[in-house]
Amino acid sequence: MLKTEELKAEIRRLCKEKDAIILAHYYTIGDIQDIADFVGDSLALARKAAETDAKAMVMCGVHFMAETCKLLSPDKMVLCPDLEAGCSLADSCKAEDLKKFKEEHPGYQVISYVNTTAAVKALTDVVVTSGNAKKVVDQLPKDAKLIFGPDYNLGNYINEVTGRQMLLWNGGCHVHERFSVEKIIELKKQYPDAVVMAHLECKAPVLAVADVKGSTATMLNYAQQSNKKQFIVATEAGILHEMQRTCPDRLFIPVPPEISESGLECSCNECQYMKMNTLEKVYNCLKNESPQIEIDPKIAKKAVKPIERMLELS
Repeated sequence: MLKTEELKAEIRRLCKEKDAIILAHYYTIGDIQDIADFVGDSLALARKAAETDAKAMVMCGVHFMAETCKLLSPDKMVLCPDLEAGCSLADSCKAEDLKKFKEEHPGYQVISYVNTTAAVKALTDVVVTSGNAKKVVDQLPKDAKLIFGPDYNLGNYINEVTGRQMLLWNGGCHVHERFSVEKIIELKKQYPDAVVMAHLECKAPVLAVADVKGSTATMLNYAQQSNKKQFIVATEAGILHEMQRTCPDRLFIPVPPEISESGLECSCNECQYMKMNTLEKVYNCLKNESPQIEIDPKIAKKAVKPIERMLELS
């Protein structure tokens, strides 16, 4: 078995040989981010997938992200290191359930968070990310009847800041749902000068105590431009790798979950699906050109339209 540095070198060699790029989400492990050609949040990764001239791409994230890459680059080879790397948020909204909900609410447009399957996107009018949701919603007619899903917390926040009354799907991210106000208050007592940053997938009480609310990219940009030295971060702990890399003189404190999945206290809140991406899996998928992402052409034809609309509006 190859050692870590040997694996990294082989991955880069295979990328050159196969004209492939590696895209990695901020929530993947540090070693994955270190060998990636591009690291970003969902919106940035979608844009990169649409722009790349490479023949192939490896999407190190979760399954819906690889699907998004394939929708935007149907003629390119899109590789996914582990097809089992799913998303609790995407799982909370099945296409058949959304179809039924739409039928029960005629005349409504559907805004779907990017954390959804291609089949759900095919039933959607426009896709959004946490970074552009407000901007997209603001551009829709004020009298438009809107369904927002599947993240209830993000939809609730957008309703609050836009004055809309969108119908909200009751879905959530298992990572961001585990943050609590109590844990943040405990950390704030230890670090009274720290800036509290929270992702928009967090519950309303958590967002209420945050100084900075936004996407991973929003939080990262704020930390890079701020003159503050300490930050309490309520999002998946993988983002701390990039924060620390670009801001080595600052302290980033991850907010632990209220109760971990094992029932034990732990120091950070992680997505087990994102962590399924490993260097060995990236190496094997490049070497074997498998597993590849394929999408039913009928679904793909419909699903790409709301993504393209998002890119136009954002």
